[in-house]
Amino acid sequence: MALADVSGSVMDELAANARHWGVEPGYHDVFGHWHDVPEESLRAIVAAISQGRERPAALDRPATGELAFQGDGSKLWALAIQLYAIRSRRNWGIGDFGDLQAAIELAADAGASAIGLNPLHALFLDQPENASPYGPNSRLFLNPLYIAVDRVPGFEPDAQFEREAQSCREPALVDYSRVALLKTKALRLAYERFQRAAAREWCDDFEAFRRERGESLAKFSSFEVLRARYPGRPWREWPEALAAAEPGALADVRKSETEECGFIEYLQWLAHGQLMECRDIAARKGMTVGLYLDLAVGVDPNGADAWAHQRTILAGLSAGAPPDEFNPAGQNWGLAPFSPHALADHDFRLMRELLSSAMRYAGAVRLDHVLGLKRLFIIPKGMDAKEGAYVLFPFEQLLQVVAQESNKHRCIFIGEDLGTVPEGFRETTARWGIWTYRVMIFERWPNGEFNGPQHYPVAALAAFNTHDLPTFSGWMSAADLAVKRAIGIDPGETGESRAGAQAALREALGQFAGPNAVDSFAAAAGFLAATPSRLVSIAIEDMLDVVDQVNIPGTVDQYPNWRRKLPVSLEQWTSQPSFNAVCAAFDYAGRSRKR
Repeated sequence: MALADVSGSVMDELAANARHWGVEPGYHDVFGHWHDVPEESLRAIVAAISQGRERPAALDRPATGELAFQGDGSKLWALAIQLYAIRSRRNWGIGDFGDLQAAIELAADAGASAIGLNPLHALFLDQPENASPYGPNSRLFLNPLYIAVDRVPGFEPDAQFEREAQSCREPALVDYSRVALLKTKALRLAYERFQRAAAREWCDDFEAFRRERGESLAKFSSFEVLRARYPGRPWREWPEALAAAEPGALADVRKSETEECGFIEYLQWLAHGQLMECRDIAARKGMTVGLYLDLAVGVDPNGADAWAHQRTILAGLSAGAPPDEFNPAGQNWGLAPFSPHALADHDFRLMRELLSSAMRYAGAVRLDHVLGLKRLFIIPKGMDAKEGAYVLFPFEQLLQVVAQESNKHRCIFIGEDLGTVPEGFRETTARWGIWTYRVMIFERWPNGEFNGPQHYPVAALAAFNTHDLPTFSGWMSAADLAVKRAIGIDPGETGESRAGAQAALREALGQFAGPNAVDSFAAAAGFLAATPSRLVSIAIEDMLDVVDQVNIPGTVDQYPNWRRKLPVSLEQWTSQPSFNAVCAAFDYAGRSRKR
């Protein structure tokens, strides 16, 4: 037999085994070009998802059940904010849950039915400058930097804390390191006082929280303690028993580090309590949805979730995307994905816990890159992004889990379904009551004209942009193109093509401008208000005419992603003409529908 024949038969066998485990041995990119997945990639991916299993999970059982929760059918709008970006007279240099309470009341009075937020996932408290909310330490717990320290039971502020807080409030960018140092110092003092003199009701509530979160909370706090014990060492380099999260070894850690584990759990209790209070304030203010929260698509492979759930989360692989027109080399997001087969074990317990971690607070939840419920582009460690492969997931079963948890919590579920959408994907998610996500910048005909409002679906969240896209003012002035060119990033379009798109947008907005110019965001708000989509998300950056965008994908140090504070303080939002013009656009649209 010729060597080529032997090589071909081996690859055929490998490809067949890969398909057996739900790994596709090749894929078409967005240009229609076929890519064979390298043998090394196929072997690595199959080895990771088949580890400890004799056969794949049974993923062909029929999924049946109710639709996801649909809300009351009203047309609503949400004020979308990046919580860290809020300026206020009282915060400590970063927006916090105290600011969120005030924003809820302000938004409700302005007619909004929801407050949309960046992911609130726990990040690495000792690495505060790694600030992306989409690369979390844990998706099951909250970021303690959002705790409003001045509202912590028993906290006693002094002049020194106030001077340092004022110093953190002044810069245009969030100084995460200073904020983390200051808040941690204050919260440790608060914890000491809590232990000495906490009211009985606080103690009882804290212990009830610890019991409710059980093993997950205990593992999370143990992980944080161990990271401090082995600074700079990823968990795979810890002593074997600790790296494997063996129960006996963790029991010893908790026994020797009772105080520190208690502090980590205390922070989670505070964050939970303050966010629950935000939820309750929204309900009292009559907000139909209340909080609208975002879930990241994966977790940091060096984080708590990847360590605590090593069979279910593939820390040696990374989620990403194949080559496209903006990223010809593909994308590696550096996020550890679920294993499709281990995820299905125990009735999708970890997926249910993930959904519950957000839905307990929210009336709507959005999952980033919901396409990953059907198939996810996965890249082995050390391989180029374009050398990854698509891995199939138990799509219908996951949608059933989403629907069940959505109804349990009475929480609308929105799937971020942008990008290369597989054939039939949106039709399937719609059958399960999953809302689609429509971004106006992308809703255009092949000739460049913008879709009219009537073309937007009903079961959808509609928005002008996302946190990864230019603001309205930035887009209309083409400032985003200039920024990208200045930092060496290909903007993906020319000035001429942008000018054509701007003209097309002005044409589309003409009938919705009213007393506003077509170059004002209020006209775009009027357009979105005229769509049949049940929920419209309006970014506070657009309501305040901010030019700079929140995040530029593909950059790390070239641009201050996730750091820019809003130029206008929370107390002054309602005095801004642009803010009030947007509110008026929705008020007018609401009156028109009632007529």
